[in-house]
Amino acid sequence: MAHHVVTLPGDGIGPEIMAPALEVLRAVGEFTFEEHPFGGASIDAHGTALTDDTLDACRRSDAVLLAAVGGPKWDTTEPSAPRPEQGLLALRKGLGLYANLRPVRPLPALYSASPLREAQISGVDLLVVRELTGGIYFGEKVRTEDSASDVCLYTVAEIERIARTAFRLARARVSSVDKANVLETSRLWREVVSRVHSEEFPNVELEHVLVDNAAMQLISSPRHFDVLLTENMFGDILSDEAAMLTGSIGMLPSASLGGGDGERPGLFEPVHGSAPDIAGRGSANPLAMFLSAALMLRFGLHLESEASAVESAVQGALDSGLRTPDLGGEASTAEATRAVLERL
Repeated sequence: MAHHVVTLPGDGIGPEIMAPALEVLRAVGEFTFEEHPFGGASIDAHGTALTDDTLDACRRSDAVLLAAVGGPKWDTTEPSAPRPEQGLLALRKGLGLYANLRPVRPLPALYSASPLREAQISGVDLLVVRELTGGIYFGEKVRTEDSASDVCLYTVAEIERIARTAFRLARARVSSVDKANVLETSRLWREVVSRVHSEEFPNVELEHVLVDNAAMQLISSPRHFDVLLTENMFGDILSDEAAMLTGSIGMLPSASLGGGDGERPGLFEPVHGSAPDIAGRGSANPLAMFLSAALMLRFGLHLESEASAVESAVQGALDSGLRTPDLGGEASTAEATRAVLERL
C-alpha cells in the first residue's frame, strides 16, 4: 500500500527542491503526494501562512515533507501582519511535534568545504535534539510603544518528554544545554533532566553545558558531542552553527516528531532557508532535501533500507565529485538530482 505524504513546497527555492525530492522518493517506494500552499505562498493565496485545510490534510497524512518558507517579500515588524514562520510554528503545535532531530555528520568528500580543519571535523557524528513547542517562541508576547517582552515558559512535563527522547537516541552521552547560571527556566530544565537521567537512564552519561560554552565547544571540539539536548531557542541557534561543520547549511536535514503512538505524522524539512536570492536559477542544492526525505523514510515511515539507500546515493554522488555552487562547484539542481538518481 502506498504511503500518503503531504508536500509543502513553500517559498523561494522550495518548489525547485521539492520536485526532485519526489523523484528520489518514487525511485525507492510507492507514495501518493498531496500538495498544499504553505508559508508566504499561503499568505498570498489565503491571507494566512497555514490554513485549516492544510493542517487537516497534514493530520490525515502518513508524513509531511516541507521544503522552505519565508523571504523578504513577507518580512515585517508589524505585529498583526501574517508572517511565513508563523505557519511553521502553528504546524508544529497543531501536529504535536515537540522533538526536532538534526543529525550532523560531515561527509569525507566535503571535509575541504568546511571552514574548520579536517582534523577537527573528521569523525564528527552528533545529533541535536531540540525541544520544539515550548520556550520563548511560544510564550506570551507583549508590545507597547516603548517596550516589548517575550515570556520563556517551560513545564516539567515538556522537559521530561524531550529529555527521554534524547536519552533514548544517545549512544553514550547526552550533553544538556542550558543557561542555569542566569535563567530560572534553565534551572528547572537542569533539575528535570537530571532526575529523568537518574531514574530512567542511569547507563547513559549526562553532562550539563552552559549554552555559551556549548557554542564554543561545537567549534573547538565537535567530536566530543553525541547528543545535544536543548530547549527551543538555544537549539535553533546551535543547530545552525553545527550545520557549518558539514561545509554548508545546504547539507543539513531535520525531523520533527511527536509521541511514540505512531498516530501523529512527523514533519521533515531541510534546515536551510528559502534562499530567495537564487530562486528560479536552477542552482539550489537539493541534497539536504533528499536527506530530509531519508529521515522521513526512517523515522516517519519506518523504511530503514530505503532511507539508507537514499543516504548512500547522496554520499556516492559527492564521492564522485558532485558539487553544487554552495559547495564550491557548478552543478545545477537538475545535475545533482541526476547524480543521486543514477545511484539508486
